[in-house]
Amino acid sequence: MVKVFKFRGYTLEELKKMSLTEFMKLLNSRERRSLKRGLTERQKKLLEEISKNPEKFHKTHDRDMIILPQMVGAKIGVYTGGGKKGEAGEKWAVVEIKPEMIGHRLGEFALTCKRVKHSAPGVGATRASKHISVK
Repeated sequence: MVKVFKFRGYTLEELKKMSLTEFMKLLNSRERRSLKRGLTERQKKLLEEISKNPEKFHKTHDRDMIILPQMVGAKIGVYTGGGKKGEAGEKWAVVEIKPEMIGHRLGEFALTCKRVKHSAPGVGATRASKHISVK
């Protein structure tokens, strides 16, 4: 039995047919207020690019963009800050938009901090590491 996705009682097809003002009423207060103020020019441009060509990979710096039903199925590269100039580092986190992500922000799915991996202390890390046992 396949589970059908529903967002506040509406299917994905019903959400895509809704206008932005109708969809806003289904969101939490913070997202509703953000959309009520209107999308920025960069956000409008990104939404327009996605609607024209949803299969294409789109890059954006708009981590605060709210995921709308029209964006489902798109692959978006969200800016994470990455490495310094000249260094190799992942600056774009690939986010594939799924129906469960509707109403959240793009930045929630693109972490900016890497996981800390500790290893043995290096030479000069502490005073104790200066005296290495010979045993």
